[in-house]
Amino acid sequence: MKIIKDVRVAISGKSGCGNTTVSTLLSEKLGVKLINFTFRQLAAEKGMTLAQVIENAKTDDSYDIAVDTRQVEMARAEPCVLGSRLAVWMLKEADLKVYLKLDDDIRAKRIFNREGGDIEQIKSFTAMRDSEDSRRYKKLYDIDNNDYGFVDLVIDATATPDEIVDKIIGELAVRGFVEK
Repeated sequence: MKIIKDVRVAISGKSGCGNTTVSTLLSEKLGVKLINFTFRQLAAEKGMTLAQVIENAKTDDSYDIAVDTRQVEMARAEPCVLGSRLAVWMLKEADLKVYLKLDDDIRAKRIFNREGGDIEQIKSFTAMRDSEDSRRYKKLYDIDNNDYGFVDLVIDATATPDEIVDKIIGELAVRGFVEK
């Protein structure tokens, strides 16, 4: 596969949908930079837990603004795959916008498989996180992250990461960005 022209792909979906895995695999196959700066990375930079960052972000908008501003600036600088909860909304100039959709129970099972713990606590935490994310996105940017009808591709994330990436590359080929 060969890239014919610069491309920026935005990939979004809720936690446990495979955003990071798909974004990483796609960036490797395309040979472009992966941008996936999230609350998880911000927490690590600040020496905090993810739960602490989420809790602080409830009352301090600087957490969201720092993450969102940094990743969009990075994405505008060069061809890339931007994988984040808000990528499809924030990178308006993306050449291809992809939303990964997955049932809540399957998302929780994936998070459990990745991180361990108690499945019921994971379901509860994930539901709280989804709710808080939606509230903050609406407040900060007037974005309804449950309204993704404008994206170019909505992909059922029960497919394997390789199958998802193949669908995305197929669409990029149709649009003239890559040659298979």
